[in-house]
Amino acid sequence: MKTLICSAVCATLLFSAASMAEMTANTVMVGGASMYPSRNIVENALNSKDHTTLVAAVKAAGLVDTLQGAGPFTVFAPTNAAFSKLPAGTVDNLLKPENKAMLTSVLTYHVVAGKYDMKALMKKIKQGNGHAELKTVNGAPLWIMQNGPHNIQLKDEKGNVASISTYDVQQKNGVIDVIDTVLMP
Repeated sequence: MKTLICSAVCATLLFSAASMAEMTANTVMVGGASMYPSRNIVENALNSKDHTTLVAAVKAAGLVDTLQGAGPFTVFAPTNAAFSKLPAGTVDNLLKPENKAMLTSVLTYHVVAGKYDMKALMKKIKQGNGHAELKTVNGAPLWIMQNGPHNIQLKDEKGNVASISTYDVQQKNGVIDVIDTVLMP
């Protein structure tokens, strides 16, 4: 009987360790939280302390259901610090119900249909001789360019440049790249 109980306990521990290893093998830490590839974009973003402004904006714009959809999507996710670089009052103004269309336009400018990890972005840049154009979900172009051997930057229609600080945060419905500047269409 002791052998059977001991075997069951050992099997349970082994299964638990294997499950934990699988859960953490492809996770990336963002904003102090593990981003699990088995979760969707919204489920993961909700846990990032660095993306509370983005999450609030996504909710205010009514984009939660969209970003929980099948995708795949590539989201260039500005941090709270990126939002704080905007002129004073900009975020509060965008979050007002009467500015929902403008907020939606700004947020969907950070989303590209398809799954573009760093390797795919670098391939597009090389094909474009140092830069490439992506079409965002809001329909406007966004440019990507290489800045050093392991750095990709994004340039918006207004000339603002964002650097990707965290690459390839895999999601069930796409990929997130963390950026340091809010992009404007």
